[in-house]
Amino acid sequence: MKTIFLALILLNLNGCTTEMKSEPQTPTVNTKHSFQEIWNEIISDQLQTLPQNNVTFSKLFTFSKNIILADAKRTLVERKDIIEAFDKLAHPNGVCLKGTWEITQANPYSGYFKNNSTALIIARASTALSKTKQGSIRPFGLAGKLFPTISPNIVSQEPTANFFVIDDLGGTDAQHYTDVKMTNEPSVSKTSEVFKNLLYAIKVASAFSTADKNSGIRQLYEISELGEANKKNIITPKWIQISAQQGQTVHTKDFRNEFLLSNKKIIFDIVVASKEIEGIKNWKKIGTITFDDAIISNTCDHRLHFHHPVWKDNLRHE
Repeated sequence: MKTIFLALILLNLNGCTTEMKSEPQTPTVNTKHSFQEIWNEIISDQLQTLPQNNVTFSKLFTFSKNIILADAKRTLVERKDIIEAFDKLAHPNGVCLKGTWEITQANPYSGYFKNNSTALIIARASTALSKTKQGSIRPFGLAGKLFPTISPNIVSQEPTANFFVIDDLGGTDAQHYTDVKMTNEPSVSKTSEVFKNLLYAIKVASAFSTADKNSGIRQLYEISELGEANKKNIITPKWIQISAQQGQTVHTKDFRNEFLLSNKKIIFDIVVASKEIEGIKNWKKIGTITFDDAIISNTCDHRLHFHHPVWKDNLRHE
């Protein structure tokens, strides 16, 4: 997943926000695949031991190419779910998950936020930078990819809908992935990890501020448009929060083993909001994500791609 957590850290420290510096681009047409085809790709090169992929400054550039800028632009226009191998420059270590997205409560939103909506989902749980184990400052993230079907072999005529949530862009000392609440507009703690990687952050910030604007929040309209023939009546929540239900903790040092060593399904709550009252969001639980399988693989860390939605100024929230 290509999150912009380092860019946000730097921008928060400087007290500024990103602005569009290049023309917005139209996303490419998705190459259609079924849920099962994508999952089969992910499990095709399973790893038997946990990899330790590290972020390094040298991965951002070559002599002739600004890799981080090219990646930032690609995430906005590329709709393919599996692409040629690449390094994830912010969240290099992850575990891939499959399961079901279910909306169970009435709400005003459209698409796959509607009550009774059910979709298959492939997700990647990750940490930012290189730290994966307890005792380290770790920003936890989740990138999700919704397939508008409950039939794994059906090839949808629509591209997948992607979303991104993080708990804290600066990281925390949370002991478990299942301890945190992740949102599409995360806070930024000024931790030691921020300052250790400041130069890296500067380069990432430059790339993402060139590619898109308002990068402090990742909009959710791909989900609210999914399955909607008439795009004129789209209503999108402004915020989403994803967190594990209590009582599911797996005590293990590396966060990936929380999923790999679990012998049962792991359930996360879907909570949304669109308004704030005296600075407090009007959160409402509307459904769940149930993950029933997990895997580490080369494709998970190096080929699975999550499209970032281009910023829209005219979204209707309620």
